[in-house]
This record gives sequence, structure tokens and C-alpha cells, in this order.
Amino acid sequence: MSQAGVAAGKVVLDGEAIDRTLSRIAHEIIERNDDLYEVALVGIHRRGVPLAQRLRRLIAERAGVELALGQLDITFYRDDVHVRAGEAPLHAQPVVRSTTLEFPLEGMTCILVDDVLYTGRTIRAAVEALFDYGRPARVQLAVLADRGHRELPIRPHYVGKNLPTSRDERIQVQLVEVDEVDGVLLIATAEEDH
Repeated sequence: MSQAGVAAGKVVLDGEAIDRTLSRIAHEIIERNDDLYEVALVGIHRRGVPLAQRLRRLIAERAGVELALGQLDITFYRDDVHVRAGEAPLHAQPVVRSTTLEFPLEGMTCILVDDVLYTGRTIRAAVEALFDYGRPARVQLAVLADRGHRELPIRPHYVGKNLPTSRDERIQVQLVEVDEVDGVLLIATAEEDH
């Protein structure tokens, strides 16, 4: 890991630990789903997509089944995104990425994959976005890190690591596919005025 990454926060998972964690999650997905041909991994942009791709590869190696794979952009489903037509934006405008679901959702178990579970609002938005494309039989959730502080009644089925944090800390996931390095950092943020 680069010196800049180490200096920015405490490393709670290095690349090797991420590999072990994803290997365990892949094994749990195989164990908990009787018919893998009816399971799809759906990565939530941005870092959920490469995590879903890695899980797909691991499951194929172990079970000999290549799961359906999709990616989901939840930008316009978030309750904290404000887009104003014709006027100057009040907030930084969101980056819109592609949604790709090239398989029928009906009858499928869709496993949403994300890097960090925090308040649950991202997952609520993802479920809403997913249901705009079809109605899966079941929706499960896999996350690399669960940091607590839920605001909605959402609980993951597959958790890489529980990382209890204070609200003055954040979890930063770095993946080779996006950041050129693998690691999970715990970063203290400056306290905001209340």
C-alpha cells in the first residue's frame, strides 16, 4: 500500500485480508443458495461493481457456475441528491453511471453488493432502483464492511467485516480496479460544528 494511503488512516484490511474476506463471502453465497443458476450478483456503483466481479470469479472457481452479473446506478434514487433543471445547482451534481441488468429479474435471487454499509440509505435506493427493472424472487445484501449507525431497518446477509465506528470516523475502501491498491482504512474526520 502506498505511504499516502497508510498516512491517511489506520489500515483495518489489507489486500490479503480483502481476498480472504471475499473468499469467505463467496463460500457463504454458495452454501445459502440451492440453485446458483437463479442467483445474480448486482454491484452498486462505484466499488460494489468490482467486488461483485471478484465474487463472481470466486464462485465460478469453487462451484463451476458463472452467476449472472449486473451493475446498478442509484444516483437518482437517493434521497440526498438534489438536481435542479434550468437553474444553478445548490450542491455538486452527481456523477451518473450505467445500470446494466442483462438478465430477467423475475424468479432470481439478486444479491446487491456494496463496499460499506452505513445508514442503509444507499441500499434502500438500490432496492428501489432494482424493482424499477423487474421483480426478483429475493434480494440479499453482501457488503465488505458494516460500520453500523443504521437509520433504516436494513441488515446484510453476507458481511466481510463488522467495523464499529464513531460518527467522527469513516471507512474508506480502496480497490485495485478503482484506486490501484487494495485496502480498507479507518479515517478520523474533523468534527463538524453542531
